[in-house]
Amino acid sequence: MTNSNYHIPVLLKESMAGLALHPEGIYLDLTFGGGGHSREILSILDKGRLIAFDQDPDVKDHLILDERFLFINHNFRFMHNFLYYYRVGQVDGVLADLGVSSHQLDKAVRGFSYRFDAPLDMRMSPGIGENAKEIINEASRERLIRIIRDYGEINRAGYWADQIIRVRESSPIKMTHQLVECMKPLLKKGKENKDLSRFFQALRIEVNQEMDGLKEMLKQCVNWIRPGGRLVVLSYHSIEDRLVKNFINAGNTEGIVNKDFFGNKLVPFKAVNRKVILPGDEELAKNPRAKSAKLRIAERLPDEKEK
Repeated sequence: MTNSNYHIPVLLKESMAGLALHPEGIYLDLTFGGGGHSREILSILDKGRLIAFDQDPDVKDHLILDERFLFINHNFRFMHNFLYYYRVGQVDGVLADLGVSSHQLDKAVRGFSYRFDAPLDMRMSPGIGENAKEIINEASRERLIRIIRDYGEINRAGYWADQIIRVRESSPIKMTHQLVECMKPLLKKGKENKDLSRFFQALRIEVNQEMDGLKEMLKQCVNWIRPGGRLVVLSYHSIEDRLVKNFINAGNTEGIVNKDFFGNKLVPFKAVNRKVILPGDEELAKNPRAKSAKLRIAERLPDEKEK
């Protein structure tokens, strides 16, 4: 049973269909969260096996007691290391839901949301790496502009960076509400929540180096998904979706297609859904946070030497 208080799995039926599950298969859930997708996968498996990753220590309270299930409390960018360590061969399918869980957004102490006053942290795995407070108070103007422009997709990013620098020179910005107050003069009237959501999302992406992790994970999937196996990715940001789309179509996140002497594409995957899959009205009515979700599905092609 899904722990709906922790996180409602998005596009659940579509994701399961995309994995093309078979009872004896080996599957990876790279973003365990509340376990909604994992539980659905296990309900279809017989003698198969499921390996789940999640770097958030809070998810340990929602783990599944099942001999077919292995949980790894680490970021999915280390997938290769752990699959090699546990002597896992190629897998039949990989699922990655790149969204932040409802639990993380609603737990004030983590500092993910502008709605609660909390220390500026935003680390998915507390205690590891640079936190949001350090970035806001120490990052250069150029870095702040890059974060706000590229990850927040906010116009006039230079003005936002200058405002942060101006305020932090007077007093360090340590709490989420201090950051909100800092940015208030630049918020568009009637779109305050949208602007703040984008800004906090951008900061979270930088804190957790999410785009780098996604690139590393996708690259590893080439070696770990067997021919005929499936890659299923749910993204919530235009940059994430572009990286996934490029990878499926070109075999790399830059979108550069390599060809052989005869002009044939050298790509490891083929798209199963040519058109991105979006949540329907019924799902959005139950879970408004699914609004920005985009689902892409790909199938691993045989290697050239196997054709």
